Amino acid sequence: MAQETGDKNDVKIEPEIKKVATDSMPTYEMPVNLAVVDTVNIDSVKTDTLPKKKPLLEEKVLDNAKGYRKYNTKENKIYLYDEAYLKYGDMELTAGIIIVDLNKNVAYAKGIVDSTGTYTQIPVFKQGSQDVNPDSLEVNIKTQKGLVYGSRTVQGEMNVRTQIVKKENDTLYYIYNTKITTSSHPDDDPEYYIKIKKGVLVPGVKVIAGFSQMYFYDVPTPIAVPFAFFPMTSEQKSGLIFPTFGEGSRGYFIQNGGYYFALSDYADLAITGDYYTNGSYGLNTQSAYALRYKFKGSFSFNYENLINGQKGFSSYARTSIYNLRWSHSQDSKASANSRFSASVNLGSSKYYKNSLNQSNTSNFLNNTMSSSISYSKTFPEYPSVNLSLTATHSQNTNTEVVSLTLPTLQASVERMYPFAPKEGSKKGIFQNINFQYTLNGSNSIETVDSLFMKKEMFDDAELGFKHTIPVTTNFKLFKYFSASLNFNYNDVWEFQTVRYNDYDTGLNDVVIDTIRGFDRFGTYNMGASLGTTVYGTFNFGEDKKIQAIRHVLRPSVSYSYTPSFDNYYDYYIADAEGTVADYTRFSGGLYGSPGKSYSNSIGFTLNNTLEAKVRDRDSTATEPKKIKLLNNLNFSSSYNIAADSLAWSAVTMTGSTQFFDSKMTVNFGATLDPYALDASGTRIDKFNIDNGGSLFRLTKANLSTGYSFSSKDFGKGKNEEEEEEANPQNAVTGGRTDDLFGVSQDFTDSRAMGRDEENDNEISNESYNNSIPWDLKFSYSFTYTNSARQAKISTNSLMFSGNIELSPRWKVGASSGYDFKDHGFTYTQFRFQRDLESWQLNFNWVPFSTRSSWYFFIGINSSVLSDLKWEKRRPSNQTL
Repeated sequence: MAQETGDKNDVKIEPEIKKVATDSMPTYEMPVNLAVVDTVNIDSVKTDTLPKKKPLLEEKVLDNAKGYRKYNTKENKIYLYDEAYLKYGDMELTAGIIIVDLNKNVAYAKGIVDSTGTYTQIPVFKQGSQDVNPDSLEVNIKTQKGLVYGSRTVQGEMNVRTQIVKKENDTLYYIYNTKITTSSHPDDDPEYYIKIKKGVLVPGVKVIAGFSQMYFYDVPTPIAVPFAFFPMTSEQKSGLIFPTFGEGSRGYFIQNGGYYFALSDYADLAITGDYYTNGSYGLNTQSAYALRYKFKGSFSFNYENLINGQKGFSSYARTSIYNLRWSHSQDSKASANSRFSASVNLGSSKYYKNSLNQSNTSNFLNNTMSSSISYSKTFPEYPSVNLSLTATHSQNTNTEVVSLTLPTLQASVERMYPFAPKEGSKKGIFQNINFQYTLNGSNSIETVDSLFMKKEMFDDAELGFKHTIPVTTNFKLFKYFSASLNFNYNDVWEFQTVRYNDYDTGLNDVVIDTIRGFDRFGTYNMGASLGTTVYGTFNFGEDKKIQAIRHVLRPSVSYSYTPSFDNYYDYYIADAEGTVADYTRFSGGLYGSPGKSYSNSIGFTLNNTLEAKVRDRDSTATEPKKIKLLNNLNFSSSYNIAADSLAWSAVTMTGSTQFFDSKMTVNFGATLDPYALDASGTRIDKFNIDNGGSLFRLTKANLSTGYSFSSKDFGKGKNEEEEEEANPQNAVTGGRTDDLFGVSQDFTDSRAMGRDEENDNEISNESYNNSIPWDLKFSYSFTYTNSARQAKISTNSLMFSGNIELSPRWKVGASSGYDFKDHGFTYTQFRFQRDLESWQLNFNWVPFSTRSSWYFFIGINSSVLSDLKWEKRRPSNQTL
């Protein structure tokens, strides 16, 4: 009673502050009056006849408060004020005020009102992994049942706000007047929420609710259901994927509906399907997998059975298309001496053109598909050996020609210097002599799309091996010249050769037999090269804007000798007149055939680079800035000493330069022929200048460039290395990673939903940085051909795309192009996107072409509530 009836004149003694630490709770700064209420009654007298009395509380109660701790003996209550703390078992409670009724074993908690009138130190109730922030609560510390008022908690992606919660046990809560939302500001006017009258919450698992209704900014909507189920988990869970509905040229349809399987923490699987009322259907499977520090990858297979027209009519057509994609990459930490990788994209040549699935909208412009699966192994012991196996696939979707290697073997032995000293550097011709051994083996198949993976595909498979032993050496000559000598020997093994029979008058043709069996041929060649580097600097003065220009020339001359291997050639009668022709049995071989032509040629090459030293615009810079005027400008040609005519080859010119701080690269090239043409356009052994023309004839020219820039390039603190991938989903479906060919995106894919919180944090209510973010990309290509006076422009096209953010949450974009040769626009797409915080609105429109279509979508960003959406589309009317 002294604590309550003490003399007011007593001297107040401040409690001594000590650090107290326990095994079950963190270290706190607290007064010495920290109480440990132990209600475990222990009988001091042992008895064999009476059972032990069950304790009032089975565990100790730990409590603390910054302001004061008061124990009222009359009421048998503990009062904790200001940063109050209470712990019992796995239950922790912090609040402004905590009152513990020891008679009822009930704890009451609420916040306190500070001097400004703000309700602070709101209670925080923790039990296990659950964390609840209510306005106030009362809980039985023994049974752990209780009532929570104004509860605020996060369950997975959901923010749950409940007026009253009745806690039954650790896994069951009854909720009343609850709001569920994925808004980033659930307590401050959320843009939407789902209101539940009554329901049951299983923390971290689900909410089972009765009548539920959606509200927009506290305005009720007609969107309501009599009962609802909400998953509340941050882990992957299996479940249904809600489909997309629409109408098109093949009738009504559903797309991308199916089931998602959360197989494990390392892999998942999604199986979806499409169905059209005219009988067309599709099946799609997609899986991703990853094992940290080992590998990661993804796999997908898409199949579509397409029907055009009505059965029984001439317009009826039915076809099947498919596409297989697999990507696998090994972590560099997984193995130091071996590596496995895969990048597969194969299927029907008309898959992208005829696919009805929304995710392939812009990929119909793809005209090639390629694949590569490789395994490499290094044996590090000297001499080290590198071994690799690669299976490749290349497919032209226009010609439908498919080329495969199943597989290609490559093995090489480390370069060895047999005459080099064991220590010190190598000097001279002799010590620099080196050689190595390389083995190439391949099983090559070329077929067409209709025969792919059928028995006939393997009928014309070619198998061969090539052994190569290069011997080289290099040395300095006259101090300023670098010289090299080389000798190469090739030995080719073939398992299929040909034999040309004499002309058959009955068949009126030459019969060619294919001979199965081992055969081989060997070839060799030798050569030498001599080159140097010349520097030229032109100084204009440090007070000039352009202070200096440096020109670097790298001229080189080379010599090559290849003998004639006519011993591998035979003769046959080619026609009825008895014309004799020669052939080699290795004709059409996998690694070529031995040459019959004797070659003795000299090659000339001149490489140029041009740099400038200019005064930096930054006045604080102490050094001038170096810029490249020409990255390279190369000229090459050759002269065949053994040729009796047309000894000079065409001069090839290639080059590149950069603009706008090296962000725009321009590549150009040309082919210049010194020989003239006759009246029929045939190249003749007469120089063009001697035929009344110029020194060279321009036979081919090309120019290509691309540039990408944005508003960030004109702002301060820009990151020059920043490079964003405009449309990563295009890459997943086998398309381009930029948006020059438009954006391919299925907004209904719940696995792709979710907000970019990093971008959200950048959006503020300020003046939007007094700028409007934008970006622009373009790509230009030009090719000119004049090999036989046709003076033809082969390609002349411009592709461009751009995006602009009209406001922090409004973004519009467009992709298009123009073909100056055929005078028409290329694939054009307009995009509109509205970020509604928790919601997303998208509208894509292709205004013209056979792929004209539009697609409208509005839905919740959260993957949990992705089925709450509305979409409308008009698909393209492309036919098979």
